[in-house]
Amino acid sequence: MDFSQYTFKPTEHRNKNVILVHFPYDPHLVQQFRDRFTSAKWSKTNKAWYLPDIPAVRTALKIEQRPFIAKQLTKIAPVNQAALIQYYDQLRLKALSQNTIRIYVAEFVHLLQLIKNYPVEELTPKRLKDYFLYCVYQEEMGERKMNGKINAIKFYFEKVLHRPQLFFDIPRPKKPVTLPKMLAKNEVVRLFKQLQNLKHRIALELCYGLGLRVSEVVAVKIRDIDSARMVVHIHGAKGKKDRIVPLPVTLLPKLREYYKQYSPKEYLLEGRYGGQYSKGSVQKVFKVAMKKAGIKKNIGVHGLRHSYATHLLESGTDMRFIQELLGHSSIKTTQVYTKVTPRSLRNIESPLDSL
Repeated sequence: MDFSQYTFKPTEHRNKNVILVHFPYDPHLVQQFRDRFTSAKWSKTNKAWYLPDIPAVRTALKIEQRPFIAKQLTKIAPVNQAALIQYYDQLRLKALSQNTIRIYVAEFVHLLQLIKNYPVEELTPKRLKDYFLYCVYQEEMGERKMNGKINAIKFYFEKVLHRPQLFFDIPRPKKPVTLPKMLAKNEVVRLFKQLQNLKHRIALELCYGLGLRVSEVVAVKIRDIDSARMVVHIHGAKGKKDRIVPLPVTLLPKLREYYKQYSPKEYLLEGRYGGQYSKGSVQKVFKVAMKKAGIKKNIGVHGLRHSYATHLLESGTDMRFIQELLGHSSIKTTQVYTKVTPRSLRNIESPLDSL
């Protein structure tokens, strides 16, 4: 689509970030725009069409992305804005993933909001410990959340200010030892029966059939699927590792039908405005399907990946192969599935049965 006669203006409308679209009145231009953006809405107040100001829309309109850090700067006192910019720049220099950067910045901003006009670089170890205690007892943050928060704050003092590690020697709460949550095979069957939408079914079958993380599912591109070798290339997954996973035979015809129906351009699963399908949409699809299937387990879509690993183990697949398929760096991470596998539990006889 040629955007030369259209102008775009990011603004707020009804308390939401939107992009106003202006162009000379011409039935052809109106039709062209409406055909490309079927969900665009008309604003009587602004006398213009508008779209949500999200990354996918900005990409489609070929305009610059809104700087992520700009919104965060508005949340904190001016005295600490330079510190936040330095923090953000250092995170990017470390080439961390966008998701990690967002999490770290959010944790650092939380601290900056609480200290208000107090310079963050002047915080003492005692005040930092008081902050963590506040997070634990007042905001009731769990162990995993606290470990992530400590890592984020440590990064500022050690990597940005280059202070010695001992300066920030905060006691770590122990991580809870939890078992992976999973579904039985008959529950997976019931779940998939609820998926009438082909796109939704493909998304969840990729999670279970290939053992993918949600972030990996939405990142799969059309070119990553090698139907000749019946494999899928997973690029830049967790830890920036690539791997190859087998493509289930039953999934290939569904993928071909899906391609004809949806005609994706780059990513296998694309959003309304192009670009990656959102992780939140996949999670919502899973949640709705679970409710329709009447499965009351407290489990998220990541449970399909756990189910994939557990069911492979139950069928006799070697642990080392499962480790490679899941992309685990350590076999210890994969071995946790032995604790929830009925195949190994069935071999244990209770003393009650021998009485």
